[in-house]
Amino acid sequence: MRIPTIIGTIDRRILINYQADKEVIEKFLPTTFRPKLVKGKAIVGICLIRLKNIRPKGLPFNIGISSENGAHRIAVEWTENGEVKEGVYVPRRDTSSRLNSLAGGRVFPGVHHLADFKVKESNGQYNIEFKSDDGTFLSIVAQETNNWSKVSVFDDKDCASDFFKNGSVGYSPDKIGETFDGLELKTKNWEVSPLTVSKVTSSFFEDKSVFPDGAVTFDNALLMRNIDHEWNSKKSLENKNTVPNKSYLQWLGEV
Repeated sequence: MRIPTIIGTIDRRILINYQADKEVIEKFLPTTFRPKLVKGKAIVGICLIRLKNIRPKGLPFNIGISSENGAHRIAVEWTENGEVKEGVYVPRRDTSSRLNSLAGGRVFPGVHHLADFKVKESNGQYNIEFKSDDGTFLSIVAQETNNWSKVSVFDDKDCASDFFKNGSVGYSPDKIGETFDGLELKTKNWEVSPLTVSKVTSSFFEDKSVFPDGAVTFDNALLMRNIDHEWNSKKSLENKNTVPNKSYLQWLGEV
């Protein structure tokens, strides 16, 4: 799928990151991808992003749209033309925008589930939750901080920042599951700060039928604010899975 270059502003982006058992994620991932590891752990998570003034490049500022969005992500590597690439696999997207939910998988990459988002932000504290049309939900309470997570597999904030900055290409399954459509995020500046998380609930990562007890644990959370950016299409990748497993279909919302 090829779309024109899309530009706008990342008004707020929170990356909720988990460390996960390599073997569990390998069983879940389509065989096109393999988990990118940090100290032997796979890195998965959810991106909560509020986009503003999103529009095709070259069109005026005042026609842009804004929305709250959530993307489930897995840090991955893959081999393309003999070269190892890195990025994220995005099996599921949720959005507050009815337009995005209608166009996702048709006009731009990734099926988007329509969701109800509730957001409260005050004095550096973030209370964000969403519940999707199929019952998928997430809730987080977090506070801006200067302290790095003591449970993280990343040595410090800068190590985590570099890891996610290098994973700027994301692939999502197309609507019929034959290919993975790619988007590359390009930012005019990149700056993250840590968040202290007092509560986080994820219906997917806490689903024991998909992830056994202890297979996925919270690692850290990062915040980005006021980032001008653009999205560029990447060449689609072939889906090498002939029969996706049940947990893969569950994440897509197909079962």
